[in-house]
Amino acid sequence: MPVSTAHSSSFSRFNTQSSYSLKQPKLTSKALTFPQYRTFCVKKTNPNSDLSASNDISVVSTASGPIHSSQAIDAGSSMRKPISLWPGMYHSPVTNALWEARSSMFEKSSDETQDSQTELVAKTPSMSRTTIAYKFSSDYILREQYRNPWDEMRMGKLLEDLDALAGTISYKHCRNDDGATRPILLVTASVDRMVLKKPIRVDFDLKISGAVTWVGRSSMEIQLEVTQSTPDSLDPLDSVALVANFTFVARDSKTGKSAPLNQVLPETEHEKLLWREAEERNKMRKQKNAAQKKDVDDRDEDRLNALLAEGRVFCDMPALADRDSILIRDTSHENSLMCQPQQRNIHGRIFGGFLMRKASELAFSNAYAFAGAAPCFIEVDHVDFFKPVDVGNFLRFKSCVLYTELENPMKPLINVEVVAHVTRPELRCSEVSNKFYFTFTVRPEAMKEELRIRNVVPATEEEARRVLERMDAERSQ
Repeated sequence: MPVSTAHSSSFSRFNTQSSYSLKQPKLTSKALTFPQYRTFCVKKTNPNSDLSASNDISVVSTASGPIHSSQAIDAGSSMRKPISLWPGMYHSPVTNALWEARSSMFEKSSDETQDSQTELVAKTPSMSRTTIAYKFSSDYILREQYRNPWDEMRMGKLLEDLDALAGTISYKHCRNDDGATRPILLVTASVDRMVLKKPIRVDFDLKISGAVTWVGRSSMEIQLEVTQSTPDSLDPLDSVALVANFTFVARDSKTGKSAPLNQVLPETEHEKLLWREAEERNKMRKQKNAAQKKDVDDRDEDRLNALLAEGRVFCDMPALADRDSILIRDTSHENSLMCQPQQRNIHGRIFGGFLMRKASELAFSNAYAFAGAAPCFIEVDHVDFFKPVDVGNFLRFKSCVLYTELENPMKPLINVEVVAHVTRPELRCSEVSNKFYFTFTVRPEAMKEELRIRNVVPATEEEARRVLERMDAERSQ
């Protein structure tokens, strides 16, 4: 398992959203001893120098031997390096270190890549396992980058790092034993439900660990686990704060068609269980897609009409409408941005983690304005990546409260939808590139003040169908 320690003063950020090109060379070891270290730095360094020097990034090579457990990537040390190694790349304290660990995969020339090994190999989950360590308890500078105004974790930044780590893990799985692979693109397809099991604090150390858990013909699932030990978490199982499942698909870099992937061979009983769970999710995903295509016009009319009934009162007789309800369209918020070169990956596309962070922050703001009190993150319900976002695109994020769940008055749930549109004014067109779904609640201290959370109702059939689709998806999870 590669271990890297990066040092940087820039708050650089990279992500792994849309495409990952795999043109990977054979890793070669430098003249370092025990263990096999490869040093990437701004300038040529003495291989016998201290591996923790401020300009060095130490990566444990895994190309010539089995993967062994070792120390985690230090999230904070990447903030001390004075310059960035990759102009134009988008970095963060964590993703900078991950990118350095991945940089060896791009050293081979295009001629060499044509001769890369094409044979697929089976790999165990342990061969792609990677861990990031956040030393919040001792690293004040790192802690400041992840702290929100309530001294809690900025979930958008954590989502950004999760996406970056998933991309690095996908690279490692697709690399063959000699460090080479076929030239393919890895595309983030979706992110399944992420449920926050306990609050994440910024004054205790945090770890993110993940590995490939399932592989189909041209798709793979990567499971990431966020853990944090606190004085009240005596049981190791209590330290798990969040679990996330990312789905990637492989595309041939020349034809754009699906490309086969290295298979995964689970070894332990836990790895076999994760494989079975991922296989079941994949089957359910296919069934859901088939059902949507087949029955899109055959939805339950009674449910649809029930949702629309109150909305019609708002539209036709607003004076008689329920004062504890509000139309979906009246909860809308929006922001726009130009996609800048500084936010690109090596293929000129915008990092998916950056998009996830921007969507998360807009959803938080929307829930804040809707509830009238600072919300608490509960879960990411789902994320879909439909189309890549390129540098120079005019990107619009549109959010709304899709529905609320008010069964528990002390813990109301606010479900927020964020849709990203790539808008091309010169062509007079706009396309949906991403959809994000988040769930928030209101802080208990705010609920003591008898804060009123309204019911949200659709006014159009299109809105009602979106609500039903999300409710059905929630029930099926």
